[in-house]
Amino acid sequence: MMRAPGFWWRTPPSALARLTYPLGAIYGAATLARMRRPGIRAGVPVICVGNFIVGGAGKTPTVLALAALLAARGETPFVLSRGYGGREAGPVLADPARHGAAEIGDEPLLMAHHLPVVVARDRPAGAALAAARGATVVLMDDGLQNPSLRKDLRLAVVEGAAGIGNGYCFPAGPLRAPMEGQLGETDAVVVNGPGAAGDAVAALAQAAGRPVLRVGLDVLPEALARLDGLAVIAASGIGRPEKFATTLRQSGAWLAGERRYGDHHPYTAGDVATLLAESKATGSTIAVTEKDMVKLAPLWPADERERLLAVPVQLRFEDEAAIGALLEQALTGSGTAAAADPQLHRLG
Repeated sequence: MMRAPGFWWRTPPSALARLTYPLGAIYGAATLARMRRPGIRAGVPVICVGNFIVGGAGKTPTVLALAALLAARGETPFVLSRGYGGREAGPVLADPARHGAAEIGDEPLLMAHHLPVVVARDRPAGAALAAARGATVVLMDDGLQNPSLRKDLRLAVVEGAAGIGNGYCFPAGPLRAPMEGQLGETDAVVVNGPGAAGDAVAALAQAAGRPVLRVGLDVLPEALARLDGLAVIAASGIGRPEKFATTLRQSGAWLAGERRYGDHHPYTAGDVATLLAESKATGSTIAVTEKDMVKLAPLWPADERERLLAVPVQLRFEDEAAIGALLEQALTGSGTAAAADPQLHRLG
C-alpha cells in the first residue's frame, strides 16, 4: 500500500510540492465538486466519520467510540464501510468467523469484532442492508468526500501531530480537496491528540464556525500493565507508525526496534518469520496494533503466541456533552447537514 511521501508534511511547501501544485488544484477542485453533489436518504440517520487528507487520522477508534455512545442511548448502530483493501464488493454483513482481511479489509474486520459492519462499495445499497438488518443509525466509516448518501452529521478527524501537512491537494500534498471547501461540507472537526498542526486546523475550523472536539487515545489497562518495562519491537502497518511507537514508549515499554509497513499492509508468512526471528534474536515481544493483529493472528504459530502482543486503545472524547449534543441533533434530524434539507428526518 502507498506510503505518504515526506514532502507532504514539510512547511513551507517544498519545491516538489510547488511543482505538482497545479495537478493538486485540478484534483482538489474535482473532489470538492463531487462532495457537493446531492445524495439519497438512507431511511435511518447517517453519521459520517471521515478526514480531510489521504491516509489515517484515527477514524476507526472514533467510529468505535461513537458506536459505544450511541448504544448507550439505546440505538443499534451499524458501521458502513467500503472495505478498503478487501476484494468483497458487497453489500455483505461482515462475519469474522468466515471473512478475513483479504475479503473485507482490515479495519472492517477489526470493527466487526465489536459491532455489526456492512461492507459495500455501493454505499446506498450498504445502508439499505444495514437498515434491513435492524440498524437504527449508520456510522459511515470514511466517505466524507463520497456524496452518494445524505449525511445527518459529518465529522472530520484530524491527527494532532500531522494536521493537514503542507496544505496542498493530492498529489502535491495530503489534502483530498481544498481545506476551505471541505470545511464547508463538514459539521464538526475531531482533533485526535495534541500537536501544533492539529491546533492550526482547529483554529481554521473555529474561524469557519465549526465546533472542535478534542479526543485522546488510551491504552487499555491490561495491555498497559504488560507493557511496563517490556522490551518490544513495534511492528505496524498503519498510516502513522511513529505514533504507535510513541504510544509504546509512553506506556513504559522499551523499544528494541521497529518494523514499519505500509498502511493496510497484507502480512505474509515471510513477514511472520522475519518478526519471529527478530523477537528471538533480541529477546523482545512483537507489539502490534489491533488493526495489524487481525491479519497477523491467523498466520502466527500457536506455540509462539506469547511473542505477539496486541495493544488495544480506546478513544475518549474530552467533552462528552458536546458530542452528545451533536449526536442528538443527528438522530432527531435537527443537525447542520439535516437543516440543509428539511426532508432529512428519521423514518419509522
